[in-house]
Amino acid sequence: MEAHTQPRAADTSADPERRFIKRAMQEDLLEREEEQDLAFRWRDQKDERALHALTQAYMRLVIAMAARFRKYGLPMADLIQEGNVGLMLAAAKFEPGRDVRFSTYASWWIRSSIQDYVLRNWSIVRTGTTSAQKSLFFNLRRVRAMIADAGGGMMTPENRARTARLLKVREEDVDTMTARLSAADRSLNAPTAAEGEQEWQDLLADDRATPDEDVMERHDAERREAWIADAMTVLTEREQAIIRRRKLGEDTDTLEAIGNDLGISKERVRQIETQALGKLKAALVARVGDPEDAGLIP
Repeated sequence: MEAHTQPRAADTSADPERRFIKRAMQEDLLEREEEQDLAFRWRDQKDERALHALTQAYMRLVIAMAARFRKYGLPMADLIQEGNVGLMLAAAKFEPGRDVRFSTYASWWIRSSIQDYVLRNWSIVRTGTTSAQKSLFFNLRRVRAMIADAGGGMMTPENRARTARLLKVREEDVDTMTARLSAADRSLNAPTAAEGEQEWQDLLADDRATPDEDVMERHDAERREAWIADAMTVLTEREQAIIRRRKLGEDTDTLEAIGNDLGISKERVRQIETQALGKLKAALVARVGDPEDAGLIP
């Protein structure tokens, strides 16, 4: 009797990610006409089968682009998932009437989605919050290799300037990103020494005012408010209204906005403001000395 070898459980369930990638890479490529037909059916009729066929055919594009970002140490499955989000966004915004292939259009969305995911998850510290930082994060290593800057630490002034020119960023941004990429994350709760209970967070300076400084600041602020309130009595009602809206509020108003409310030109508002500030300064000088030294007149 011939023995039949049963496949091991590991053979049927192991590495589902690899099987998914293999199936995706075996999908047939779409001809331009077929691609256009699917895109029109999804855009005009919301045909989900057409959407599925369109995105499934270009899943290989997602996988290929995700593979380019594996060097950042993030799971391939997550990179593919984020790329798939970009692919779906591309399908939602694609205009099939334009003379461009869907793969060309989708590439930008896929890459953008994966890059955003990498920036959010590469480090516990937020990285790449500006376009310059984002460009440096993804291109600095490549540029350093291109200009033969083999050092792992800070760059020489010449290489820093050349990198800044190539990537069209400031030299200060190059220095900041170089230091950021060469340093590992460190928990503030980590001990400062192998033995001992002191943590790194214990060494952080407290920038808040001390209790004595807080009391003095509040006392001085109350005194300044009283001086200004007393000096404001020398102004007319209109002058007081303009000074309050231009100098004493959290959100100041423009000359034009005040002029519209008062029915006068913005130039007239500026003249009244200048005149009122002069009267206010004179009143404060008579009471407390030079108001500029006391920080009362901006």
